[in-house]
Amino acid sequence: MSVLDRVFELKARETTVAREVRGGITTFMAMAYIVLLNPIILAGAHDVTGARLTIAQLTTATALAAAVSTLLMAFVGNAPFGLAAGLGLNAVVAYQAAPYMTWAQAMGLVVLEGVVIIVLAVTGLRTIIMNAIPLALKHAISVGIGMFIALIGLVDAGFVTRGSGTPVQLGSTGHLTGWPVTLFSFGLLLMIVLYVRRLPGAILISIIVTAVLAVIVDATARVDPRSWGVVQPRVPERLVAPPDFGLVGQVDVFGGFARAGVLTASVVLFTLVLSGFFDAMGTIIGVADEAGLVDEQGRVPRLGRILTVDGVAGVIGGATSASANTVFVESAAGVGDGARTGLAAVVTGALMGLTLLFTPLAGVVPAAAAAPALVLVGALMMTQSRNVPWEDLELAIPAFLTIAMMPFTYSITNGVGAGVVSYTLIKAARGKFAQIPWLLWVVSVIFLAYYAIDALEGWAG
Repeated sequence: MSVLDRVFELKARETTVAREVRGGITTFMAMAYIVLLNPIILAGAHDVTGARLTIAQLTTATALAAAVSTLLMAFVGNAPFGLAAGLGLNAVVAYQAAPYMTWAQAMGLVVLEGVVIIVLAVTGLRTIIMNAIPLALKHAISVGIGMFIALIGLVDAGFVTRGSGTPVQLGSTGHLTGWPVTLFSFGLLLMIVLYVRRLPGAILISIIVTAVLAVIVDATARVDPRSWGVVQPRVPERLVAPPDFGLVGQVDVFGGFARAGVLTASVVLFTLVLSGFFDAMGTIIGVADEAGLVDEQGRVPRLGRILTVDGVAGVIGGATSASANTVFVESAAGVGDGARTGLAAVVTGALMGLTLLFTPLAGVVPAAAAAPALVLVGALMMTQSRNVPWEDLELAIPAFLTIAMMPFTYSITNGVGAGVVSYTLIKAARGKFAQIPWLLWVVSVIFLAYYAIDALEGWAG
């Protein structure tokens, strides 16, 4: 007990080993769904060459990166935070980076994102960036990413498809038909009920229950295998298998700039940094406040170390091809169950490590079972909209454009750019140049060039 107390400050934070263990287990249960969900998101996309990543390798990469990152947070940051591949960040990698470069090059941008966040954390430049981006746009980015994630879930499950007379429609015919859509609907309703009843592990439990039903349906009913999407639910030949580390180290740090162009790669990198950094800041402050770790000045103990670990986690995520790792808001579940120190993160990280032996289970979960989590997480991210001052049009319009452009253009980058450019333009049109940080001018020019990339390339050619 004395050793644990010296390392994790248990007495100072008025906690016990039992509470930390319980909190660590709860955090794991709340966020373990990412080991199943992240591989499906990444495997559902292909890179510029048409290559796809395998579920088994992605599951190993996701669990490995989460385990290492969370253990680092435990011993360096002494915070009860679990880290894993961030939802939203993996969407940027899969749908914004991969279409223009190889997977190795896309993960190289993730490594660079982690490096940038480390530099921002250790130099104090995060203050400059925090002051440059309006708070309303930071909240709007989270909301927009939430809507984008929800749309991806609805499309992957076949709940929403491209219509013949409309851009989108309900189901494949304008109505809900087929077993996969039925199971998705059941899984979403079950997940919502369990989550609002605050059942620990509600997301994971719902995914498992729906996946089991999908296996039964696939074995007993006549279901077109193609309707399941990337993964057809079948019982694996074995439950335990050696981890497949084939993706670990498969990274090309600077190749994306040559393949996709400096401008495109830079905008993707900027989006990763912006989303990852500010999402982490909000999560860290919010969860720490709930844990009673924030002082009267609003400061979080060891914030510099925590942010540095978050950056290192980004590097780890890219190096393992798991996408950028970041602090999970589900850590609040463990905090609510008593977690106050890094000892809880040790438990969470150790359990993540154990999942490396059970990778065959990930190949059982179809999109119909996992996609409800995307919809629910999207709903949770929508709660940030309450922090946008909608009565102030100078902020409300850029915030709306940020939110709307992400799902409507299937692009997180487009949403961020629309918000920044419109905010800068509105302030300038009203003569409020003093309220426009110089960094926003630079970023706005970058986004304008990004939007006009085809014209610029044609002109240059």
